[in-house]
Amino acid sequence: MEQLEIEALEYIKTQGSKGVLQSELWKYLGATSRDGSRIAVSLEESGYIEREKELNNGRWTYRLYYVNKNQDEVKWDTLDDCPCFLCDYLDICGTERSTKCKKLLHWMQESTA
Repeated sequence: MEQLEIEALEYIKTQGSKGVLQSELWKYLGATSRDGSRIAVSLEESGYIEREKELNNGRWTYRLYYVNKNQDEVKWDTLDDCPCFLCDYLDICGTERSTKCKKLLHWMQESTA
């Protein structure tokens, strides 16, 4: 998943049950409508969001909704609350991405302090 897709997913997630119009998303990201559409389709195909067609101001667009893949919250008593186990991006993370994860870096700094 690209950085722009991660930012898009985070933004969609913050919009809650009301969702966000696809046109609002690409404006928020500072992207083109083509890039916004590509990102939305990619996130939908990956199962992270749902898109619903909607008529808005006389134009057809899509409203994007976050799909909560981790509906059953798991509590881990090991590894001092490592954020990785509850992370929405665990299935796409890897050694390269984990070195850039702000939550993981913060947790590592806190645990070694």
